[in-house]
Amino acid sequence: MPEIAGVGPARARRPFFGRLAEQYRTSNKVGYVMVLPYIAHFLLFTAYPLVFALILVFNRWDIVTPMEFIGLRNIQRLFRDATFWTAVVNTLKFLCCHIPLQIVLSLLIAVILNGPIKFRSFFRGAFFLPFVISGAVVTILWQQLYSTDAGVLNLILTRIGMQPVPWLTDPAWAIYSIAIMATWKNMGFYIVLFLAGLQNVPPELYEAASIDGANRTQQFWGITLPLLQPVMLLVVILSTIGGFSLFIEPFVMTGGGPAESTLSVVLYLYKQAFQFLRMGYAATIGFALAIMIFIVTFIQRRLLDTDQPV
Repeated sequence: MPEIAGVGPARARRPFFGRLAEQYRTSNKVGYVMVLPYIAHFLLFTAYPLVFALILVFNRWDIVTPMEFIGLRNIQRLFRDATFWTAVVNTLKFLCCHIPLQIVLSLLIAVILNGPIKFRSFFRGAFFLPFVISGAVVTILWQQLYSTDAGVLNLILTRIGMQPVPWLTDPAWAIYSIAIMATWKNMGFYIVLFLAGLQNVPPELYEAASIDGANRTQQFWGITLPLLQPVMLLVVILSTIGGFSLFIEPFVMTGGGPAESTLSVVLYLYKQAFQFLRMGYAATIGFALAIMIFIVTFIQRRLLDTDQPV
């Protein structure tokens, strides 16, 4: 009888745990099925292209003929390519103009729009509108504005007694003209980021500062800017990544000219890949660009993020 009694409870418990295990296996299957589309997307559009591009770095391939292994020749060529380094310098010039303009103008307009002004909602939407417009459309529009002979900007300068500016035809002006246009297009997005940061600043801090006799300028430098530091870091990093990805503007407006003064790294990559069919060398440029972006953004974070040790 004790043996039978001992077997009975075990048999009674087995169906319960069996159902629990079956339910666990079924729930896992459902989870795997739900995650499968993301895994397939990652493998097909991220992992596979990344591995294939890495393979291209060590090969010569023009799409038509089979790959030819060439070892480190693409990397050696990169260091000796004067045109590539010209593109790097042009991109850095663009960043040095674009990032300060983006931060100053976006923050200034965000502070104004955060105040009690009339038609505030309208102005917020108006400043954000260029960001959602196609980059090609904006570029063609600004190309007409920058026209040396019939552009609106030069017509205005002529009317007020100034000489026309060769916005896109002078190598000294071209890359900075593109930076101004890119700043205007993307400014609405960064205004939204700064507005979100401004609205998270506790109003009690301004009230306490007013009681202590601080004016608005002192409140801005002593309260607003320090509390906007995380947003500032985000804006700088996003602007940097976007600047290194500069392509549509010089491709449509100047084609990289005049005299390669607007040739960006991405535009040079595009020309190597789809004009000269040097896929291996283009992949090498792509990896070099990724390394540059990582280094620059890492330095920016170390310098601007006060929570991290410098």
